[in-house]
Amino acid sequence: MYDAIILGAGAAGLMCALTAGQRGKRVLLVDHADAPGKKILISGGGRCNFTNIGTAPDRYLSQNPHFMKSALGRYTAQDFLDLVERHRIAWHEKTLGQLFCDGSARQIVDMLLDECAQGKVEIWLGHAPQVEHADARWRVTCGARIAEAPALVLATGGPSIPKMGATGFAYDFARRFGLKIVEPRPALVPLTLSGEEALFRELSGVSTDVTARAGKASFREAALFTHRGLSGPAILQVSSYWRHGEPIGIDFLPQAEPGWLLAAKRARPRVTLRKLLGEALPARLADALAEKLALATELANTPDRALDEAARRLADWQFLPNGTEGYAKAEVTIGGISTAELSSQTMEARKVPGLYAIGEAVDVTGWLGGYNFQWAWASGRAAGLAL
Repeated sequence: MYDAIILGAGAAGLMCALTAGQRGKRVLLVDHADAPGKKILISGGGRCNFTNIGTAPDRYLSQNPHFMKSALGRYTAQDFLDLVERHRIAWHEKTLGQLFCDGSARQIVDMLLDECAQGKVEIWLGHAPQVEHADARWRVTCGARIAEAPALVLATGGPSIPKMGATGFAYDFARRFGLKIVEPRPALVPLTLSGEEALFRELSGVSTDVTARAGKASFREAALFTHRGLSGPAILQVSSYWRHGEPIGIDFLPQAEPGWLLAAKRARPRVTLRKLLGEALPARLADALAEKLALATELANTPDRALDEAARRLADWQFLPNGTEGYAKAEVTIGGISTAELSSQTMEARKVPGLYAIGEAVDVTGWLGGYNFQWAWASGRAAGLAL
């Protein structure tokens, strides 16, 4: 008999378990994997981008853009950083507020497990749980072991990175109890190109600083050409906002001033566009763009109208992706259990007392750069305090 059973020993589940356990609750943490925190271990290139000091509600996507404010406001990036420092884990800040371990992501997992141990959390691993609900109690069967509790927490994440054992379990389970699901789809994922745009495949491996746009969202970071299409931080960011059938725009020269090409014509009339682009971009990319713009002559011999059009295209080069690389390459899942079904204070389902949902299973998805971990910590903390 337990006070709470938590399904999923990832970031959100571990935080929820340690929070409730340290409040004196008898907690059982269950995962079908053979070890806890598997996604944490591979994050940030093995160094775990564990939070972002720029965390704010406007860095998250959800059908309800206010839902995450309560949890994020009550457990901040600084709160998690304080925990990291109490465990004497060395860290550093990279670009755009991203915080990483100096050493290994294993330190974060060990820290969370140590905190769970302090709360006397029991952990069962290696069995897919069978769950039943009757008389306001949850009964969870794992192999030959059976556990019961009045509270159950869904912390099993979404289907992104299936090779790590990720599934849509949380959505199927929530539907069993009549909870609405916002259509899930891959997010923070590379985009694929076909047809004429596939000519850019010759640039596979080339990376450059760009501003990428999808709808009203824009991000200035690196973009990477791949043999299948486009990747890199800027592309992963806009992928969360992109919808099938819509174009994305790329500004290849985000640092360029308006009218830069006409100014170059006046200052350096004998230079070619290819040469000019080669001074600002990787050579292979400069060659490909100049070839597609079909302006081979010196700037002095190129009409102003043609140069204006070239500058316009370079500032908003349109690509029409034909899809994404799917859940296999997606860092997270967008969509999930509708926030309309949950209390923003406690993460408890309004229709099903004693059922909670946290982390990636919920329709709250952060930008690239530690935001999704911060949502896992904050939502896990909110539920852990409510159990």
